[in-house]
Amino acid sequence: MTGKGKFVISLDFELFWGVRDKRTIESYGASLAKVHDIVPRMLDLFEKYGIRSTFATVGFLFAKNKNELLRFVPPIKPQYQDANLSPYGKDINELPEEADLYHYAPRLIELLKKSEGQEIATHTFSHYYCLEKGQKPNDFDADMKAARSIAEVNDIKLDSLVFPRNQFNKEYLKILNSNNISSYRGNENSWFHKSESEESISLKKRVFRTLNCYINIGGHHCYKLEDLKSEKPYNIPSSRFLRPYKAKLPILEWLKLRRIKRSMTHAAKNGLLYHLWWHPHNFGTYQDENFLILEKILKHYQELQTKYGFQSCSMSDVTTSLDAMTLEPKS
Repeated sequence: MTGKGKFVISLDFELFWGVRDKRTIESYGASLAKVHDIVPRMLDLFEKYGIRSTFATVGFLFAKNKNELLRFVPPIKPQYQDANLSPYGKDINELPEEADLYHYAPRLIELLKKSEGQEIATHTFSHYYCLEKGQKPNDFDADMKAARSIAEVNDIKLDSLVFPRNQFNKEYLKILNSNNISSYRGNENSWFHKSESEESISLKKRVFRTLNCYINIGGHHCYKLEDLKSEKPYNIPSSRFLRPYKAKLPILEWLKLRRIKRSMTHAAKNGLLYHLWWHPHNFGTYQDENFLILEKILKHYQELQTKYGFQSCSMSDVTTSLDAMTLEPKS
C-alpha cells in the first residue's frame, strides 16, 4: 500500500457519553437517537464508494444493558477535579436497565462487525479525558483494560485509539503499548490545535480552529508515511474535522467543501496521507444536507482514486503499511 496517497476516515462514536457534561438528553437526545439511522446510512454510502474507515467506539456502547455495563466498570476510576466530567455518578446510576438509543449501541456494533473494511477501534471505555486535572496514569490504564475486555467479549480486537476531545497525552503512549494499541489519531501540528484540557483552550484558539475548516490558515496537514513510522503506537494525525452543516451560512458549506477537496487533491498528487474525522451525531441535524456534503467528498475521492491511485484506508490499514515499511531492508 506504500507509494500511493491515503485517504483515512475516522469517526468518534460515542452517543451521550461524549456530550454528557455539556448537553442533556432533553436538549440533544433527538440528534443522538438519529445516530441509529445515520450509521447504517453512512455504511451504505461507504460501500457505494469503496470507503474503509475507523469507528472509534466508547466502550460503554458495547453493553447490551445496564447490568452488563456494570460488570466491566473498572475498580479504579478517574478522580477528575471537575466531578461533572465523570460518568461514574448520576449518569451511570440513573441508566435505564435495558438498551436505549442514547447510551448503548450493540446493534450498530454488530452491523459494523459485518461491514467489510470498517474497523472498530476504541474511544476509551468511559470517554476518558487524558488531560483533565485529577486523573492519573493508573486510572487510564484501568479504563483501557476495561475497553479491551468488553470488546473481546464481543469478539473484537482493538488496534487503534482516538483520544476523547483530542486530549493527546504523550505520557500515556506506554500505556497504549501495554494494552496492544498500535496507533492513535494525533492532532494537527499547529499552535491552535495543541492538546489541552477543556478549560485551557482559549477563545482565540477556538476561533482559529473554526476558521481553518473553511480557509487555509494552517496548511493542508497531509503527511508522509515515512514520517509516521518512527515508533509504536503510530501517530496517524488528523487533517481536518468535517464540521456539521450550517443552514444560515451556505457560503461556509462551499468553503468547507473546497478546503477539504483541495487538501485531498494535494495528498493524492503527492502520495501523502489525508485524515478526515467527525462524529456520527454531527449529522443529527440537517441529516440530508450533511450526507449531501459527505457524498460530494466521497465522489471526489473516487475521482482521485481513478486519477492518482488514492487509497481509502482505516487506521489499522495504515498501521499495516507502517509495519511493512519498518521491515523493509535499508538500501
